[in-house]
Amino acid sequence: MNTVVKPHWKTLDRFIEINSDWVKLIGEHLETSEGKTLEYWRVERADSVVILTVQDDKLLFPVPMYRPGIGEVTLDFPGGRVPAGVTAADAVPAIIKRELGVSESAIARIQPINTTGWAINSSFSNQKLYGFVVELHPTATVNPELIGAAYPVTPDGIRELLKKLTCLQCRALLLEWQNQDDFRF
Repeated sequence: MNTVVKPHWKTLDRFIEINSDWVKLIGEHLETSEGKTLEYWRVERADSVVILTVQDDKLLFPVPMYRPGIGEVTLDFPGGRVPAGVTAADAVPAIIKRELGVSESAIARIQPINTTGWAINSSFSNQKLYGFVVELHPTATVNPELIGAAYPVTPDGIRELLKKLTCLQCRALLLEWQNQDDFRF
């Protein structure tokens, strides 16, 4: 199959840039490959990590959290931003500690789901998503007050989870993991 690649668009000017610790908002005028001028807005953000945390053949979730973007409380896997100067893999233990109260010594294995970051919204943002599976030692203590849900890693458990899980990033990583060779029920 031949793929047609269109030429890059040309940036004519940047008419605004708003910076915060959380996001950079950029407004630009772009010229398309057809010569049309567009006003275009985009954001630059730190990459994200989402972690499927498994203990005793159960997927563990932190307490559901309010998400301002959609104005709802949602069930999500542990996750967060990758700090500057840190790799996605190196960010995993700190996220697990923050979200589930688990020390690094409780982690038996960290396995990447995708080694190349996936574009979250390539038209609007530079942010990439990295996914990992973290297996906790069976005897590791997880603070029950920080556990919002647990689903068995079984066909029925994953079917039930997919009824509750509305985060597209979480769903994509769960399904990708389920399709990998080292996935097991």
